[in-house]
Amino acid sequence: MTEHAPEAGPLGVLATFRQTPPAVKAILAGVFVGRLAGFLVIFMVVFLTHRGFTTGQAGFALGVYGAGAVVGSFVGGWATDRLSARSATAISMLGTPVLIISILYIKAFPLIVLAVFLVGAVGQLYRPAAQFLITELTPPSQLVMVTAMQRLAMNLGTTVTPLIGTALLSVSYSLLFWAEAIASVAYGLIALKALPPKMKPTPGETPVVQPRAGYRAVMSDWRYLFFLAAVFFVAVVYAQYTAALPLAIVSAGLSLWWYSAVVSLNAFIVATCEVLATKWVQTWPMRVTALSGFGLVAVGYTVHAFGITPALLILGTILWTASEITGAPTTFAYPGMVAPVHLRGRYIGAMQTVFGLATAVGPVAGIALWAAVGNRMFAWAAAVAALSTLCALIGMRLPGSTPATVKEPVAEPAS
Repeated sequence: MTEHAPEAGPLGVLATFRQTPPAVKAILAGVFVGRLAGFLVIFMVVFLTHRGFTTGQAGFALGVYGAGAVVGSFVGGWATDRLSARSATAISMLGTPVLIISILYIKAFPLIVLAVFLVGAVGQLYRPAAQFLITELTPPSQLVMVTAMQRLAMNLGTTVTPLIGTALLSVSYSLLFWAEAIASVAYGLIALKALPPKMKPTPGETPVVQPRAGYRAVMSDWRYLFFLAAVFFVAVVYAQYTAALPLAIVSAGLSLWWYSAVVSLNAFIVATCEVLATKWVQTWPMRVTALSGFGLVAVGYTVHAFGITPALLILGTILWTASEITGAPTTFAYPGMVAPVHLRGRYIGAMQTVFGLATAVGPVAGIALWAAVGNRMFAWAAAVAALSTLCALIGMRLPGSTPATVKEPVAEPAS
């Protein structure tokens, strides 16, 4: 059973926020708090080497954390559908602190790796749940804007995190870990207090039999598979700004200052422009959004393929950043817009799993390709981004058009 706030047409930023239900505002606040204290992934390598482990062991643990996060998104989609979004969030935010603190006191490296994996997995359970609740409680016409607000909360938290973490680290590692644990508990308490439980049929309403097809039903939606492929390909390419691009800048004889400049430019544009741009983007036809959100990545990396000069660096960065501010809110909102109600958590979980997998695979693949072919790697990246655009055009359908291969729940016959 889905309850939305009163339907309205697309609104501006402030008007949308004013009409946002309290539970959604709690999610936005929780996402910000959670990201504000996301210290572990940033300082894990430094912490483990400080404990006497090798850089290779520290890097391996960081990779295990990423693998755990991918698994967590997948399981989070299942938990959201089978339990409730509120329960999945509470399990995530109240279970993570125990695991985080345990890393401080575990001495054996295999057990540390296990704890790190579980932190990554349990800590990501809330992500599908958060998007699920935003979809459930937000009018469809305002969903893209609220998703943009969620991304803004994440980006602001991520921006401030290194500064706060460095300050805490100057005191002690224990304070750093305890601060992240306390922040997780705070979000868990917000979830228990503000988020609605799993909705039950009202008295007199015909009970609904929920099909138990699970992720197999998601995989039977062939158009959604094309969308997932589009997300994977474009995320692999987008990740090259942290992997192949700095290598290319150094190889071109430029100062790494230029790399810092383009990364800062990207962060500044996304933080200041994405929500404002969404005021117009939310009214665009789905195919136009797909072309801009996926296609501009191909255009931006094509510019890098022509050469690594300051002017081309800035131009290319502006183009692939434009793809993010025009396409990312719709891309992240899309699974909840088209999923059958009983599979909404799994649709969202599948997309976030694919996205997480791509961000893990992308840097490794990009660096290997750049080492083999040099700057021609950016032409290959542009071609992959173009392929992602084609997949998005095939896969993205209008919200409300449920695929025939996915069975909707049916009413239980009256006894």
